Amino acid sequence: MDQIQQQFSISELAREFAITTRSIRFYEDQGLITPKRKGQTRIYSRRDRVRLKLILRGKRLGFSLAETGRLFELYDADKTSTSQLDTIMQLIAEKQSALHQQLEDIKVVLTELTTLEQRCAQARDELTHAQQINE
Repeated sequence: MDQIQQQFSISELAREFAITTRSIRFYEDQGLITPKRKGQTRIYSRRDRVRLKLILRGKRLGFSLAETGRLFELYDADKTSTSQLDTIMQLIAEKQSALHQQLEDIKVVLTELTTLEQRCAQARDELTHAQQINE
């Protein structure tokens, strides 16, 4: 389908995002995207495409589908409600905090792995040197 129409087929979205059509149908079953139907054919809107992009980005960042769904629900409920927006911002802040902690944990593990790698290389070099002396 033509992007000018802002309609997409399931195969177009699957190809664009490098995922399976089964994954897209799963997100639909979870209520995260809601394509229109023309007979058996699903017709995805620009909104569905944006949501799919957000779902996949959220997954990469560690958001569960339930968390993503909750954000969608809150946003859809009332975009003019300060309490809804405050709740969304709180959820975002919580996820940011968790991601910052994960980042720090990753940095520590990377440092430990580098140190271990250096020790192993040093031990290997010492063994190789000792073997050469004994030959």
